[in-house]
Amino acid sequence: AADGRVSLNVYDVSGRLVAKVMDENLKAGPYSVAFNADMLSTGVYFYKLSTSAGEITRKMILIR
Repeated sequence: AADGRVSLNVYDVSGRLVAKVMDENLKAGPYSVAFNADMLSTGVYFYKLSTSAGEITRKMILIR
């Protein structure tokens, strides 16, 4: 792992950006992030975590 820019974004099923959770320069290491989803409705969303090492996209389901 290396220090660098980290961004975490949330998208709806149509690919529209609905939340920028994080976009910061961070030191290497484990982190946890609190995300307030009050402005989102029940449904399927995707989050994308981007770092200098690459990026991953995963599905999440929000249930109210």
